[in-house]
Amino acid sequence: MKSLWELRVFCAVVERKSFVAAARQLGTSPSSVTRAVQALEEELGGSLLARSQKQVNLTLAGESYYVSARKMLDLQEEAEDELAALSEAPRGLLRFSAPEAMSHALLPPVLARMADANPELRFDVLYSDTILDPIREKLDFSIRGAFPASSELIGYPLWDYQRHLYASPDYVARHGAPQTPEQLPEHRVVIHSAPRVLKAWNFISAGHQLSLNLTPWHRVSSGSAVLNAVLAGLGVARLGDWLAEPLVRSGQLLRLCPDYRIVSSHGDNPQMHAVFANRRIPRKARLLLEAVRAAARDAGHGLKAR
Repeated sequence: MKSLWELRVFCAVVERKSFVAAARQLGTSPSSVTRAVQALEEELGGSLLARSQKQVNLTLAGESYYVSARKMLDLQEEAEDELAALSEAPRGLLRFSAPEAMSHALLPPVLARMADANPELRFDVLYSDTILDPIREKLDFSIRGAFPASSELIGYPLWDYQRHLYASPDYVARHGAPQTPEQLPEHRVVIHSAPRVLKAWNFISAGHQLSLNLTPWHRVSSGSAVLNAVLAGLGVARLGDWLAEPLVRSGQLLRLCPDYRIVSSHGDNPQMHAVFANRRIPRKARLLLEAVRAAARDAGHGLKAR
């Protein structure tokens, strides 16, 4: 009789396209993964996977069987989640990463409320602007900003936002404000030094589009550092509206070139989202992310209906 473990191993190999990656995801050895797949193939009497030195592909039989195996696992996992929801409150350790700026905005109050409501739930939060792999870092999930990367990780959208240019009133009083993005090279641009954000800035308005490769006047190593530099009057920066607009309303920042927003090369707005290594999202992780999404909505951040 086929075991759930063998089904889970087979699906992990298919979804990760690698025996080694599947083993890392499942917390076991590649040899154990190989044995489980072989046992499943022997029981079914046919080959499910075509293996080469660099690739793992499904056979025709494997393609058909994967659909059924995935459905069986999903049903079993849904049943486990329903039973857990009836029997117990969230408990244990929830380990995840989030952008460093979220340590100052939105996330701490959500964690405090969840901790009060669930006294047996503990958090281990890794605040970092680096793109972290949940499998390699042994995380339940990773919250990221900007644009979802093409990967095999399972995505969970939180809220959409826009990027604009901002500076402090003090900076504008001393250096003036750019009237159009083309004037940015004349200003002291502060930029995040992470490699993934050192790209062209693509501006779009109702009737104009342009792309600028800017030479920064100042570089800093985190999103919070960019924000603090701008608040101190160090220069002009690109910031997410979810972080900057409350400071505009309090008079601490000014939005510059207000008709323009900064988008991806395809014209898309950025998004806060979480990524998981597994299709099955732990109930305690889902509860936290739903609370983060609700807090973003209550704060007026640009969350689309989903």
